[in-house]
Amino acid sequence: MNIPLNRHSPTPIYLQIRNYLSRLIQSGKMLSGQKLPSIRVLSTSIQVNKLTVIEAYSLLEADGLIHARQGSGYFVNPKTTVTSGLTLRSNFSPSQEVIISQGGGSFFEQYTTSIQARRQQNIIEFSSGFPSTSISDNLQRVAKRALAKAGDTLFREDFPQGQLLLRQLIAQMLIQQGLEVSSEEIIITSGSQQALSLAMQYYLRKDDWVIVETPTYHGALGILKNLQAKVIGIPMTAEGINLELLEQYLKSHRPKLIYTISTLHNPTGITTSLAHRQALITLARQYECFILEDNAYEGLKFQPVPPPIKALDRYDLVTYISTFSKTLMPGLRIGYMVVTGEHHQPLVKQKLLNDLHVSTVSQVIVSEFLASGHYRRHLNRLRISNLQSRNVMLQALESYFPDAIAWTIPKGGLFLWTHLPNHLPIQTICSEALSHNVLIASGAAFFLGQGYPAMRLNFCHTPEDIEHGIKIIGRLIKNYLTPSFISVGLSSQEVSVSSMR
Repeated sequence: MNIPLNRHSPTPIYLQIRNYLSRLIQSGKMLSGQKLPSIRVLSTSIQVNKLTVIEAYSLLEADGLIHARQGSGYFVNPKTTVTSGLTLRSNFSPSQEVIISQGGGSFFEQYTTSIQARRQQNIIEFSSGFPSTSISDNLQRVAKRALAKAGDTLFREDFPQGQLLLRQLIAQMLIQQGLEVSSEEIIITSGSQQALSLAMQYYLRKDDWVIVETPTYHGALGILKNLQAKVIGIPMTAEGINLELLEQYLKSHRPKLIYTISTLHNPTGITTSLAHRQALITLARQYECFILEDNAYEGLKFQPVPPPIKALDRYDLVTYISTFSKTLMPGLRIGYMVVTGEHHQPLVKQKLLNDLHVSTVSQVIVSEFLASGHYRRHLNRLRISNLQSRNVMLQALESYFPDAIAWTIPKGGLFLWTHLPNHLPIQTICSEALSHNVLIASGAAFFLGQGYPAMRLNFCHTPEDIEHGIKIIGRLIKNYLTPSFISVGLSSQEVSVSSMR
């Protein structure tokens, strides 16, 4: 294969190779299942180092365009097409109501209910925020190799900010996502939940104002309630948090912190644009407010996304959080936070007071996945599987849900968000669904107070389970959906602001 390379270009050679092959694949000039030149053959033909080809192929894997077969080489992935007739335009358009409260309190109940349901084989568990629990023999082999290589280091105490190798590997991964960061600016945590708790404890005190998106991750609402912070819930639009209302409350209440999920938002699945991210950080700087960016699902994107808000941060306003719990193995409990400037050392000290350091066993396992390239390959398989499952669920929603129901079209992640007509008895529907062995996450958990009826649906299931579960939920909804419900459903788009100040 002859790849035209400009050896004087500022674009690295490996990126030129990746970009050229990407164009061939996406244009259809390289067909599904076609084998790529071997690393040795391509490096010889275009006169580059083998490591350069490996890096290019690794990026194509991360893009979901190719996959490796052990002992056989690299092959073009099949194109995942949407089922014929499937609408890929979201009709999500909720009313724009600001809610002010002290935080939420149902995270414990939802989490424990979900864990109990996952212990039962006959339950279709749509409520979870975690991926499928299946693990391949390949993942087990990588974990065993990591433990063997670590030796007696597993039995030693470690630094509170985490092992240097793991932090270096995470920094390399983040650079590919557009976030330039050093290993010295990364703190390893026990999942992203601990990172959230540490950051919120650091930035907030009792009765401080904090802004969150409405709806938002219920685990964060639980932390804010424990901190006795005053929480302002700014509504989500189809493009992200309502920036007009955000500025209004930044100006009137001068909050200390904005908590946002910019990529694959939990629970709506929305990913904001680069322009939206730039506007958000501009407002934060103007009103001297910190940002906590929680992108736990970013690794599960189906297509490229803008760099994190942290990549736009020049004033140390943004703390970035992510995790391997959603992409690798939840039980490893490895998360991390990117903290720059004067905030880094105080948060390292706070981390030490919480649990000394994260499990050395978990850290060496994740390091081995990253260093060996298995993590990228695992992510690619996961993305392809999740995309197929998402499309199956979207088709099932169109087939079995009434027209009055709206839903988001997530570009990755694990779940989508369904918006139901007002006054629909969502808790009753959830109870009845459970009697049919279908567990739903009621949207009420993701609101500060009284939000609109909604459900978060995890689509990481077999096509058969998705079809069966959605059919049951659709039938239950139709039982309660009378013409009066339809008339008060989803049409309101006027901005209404709570009078609580």
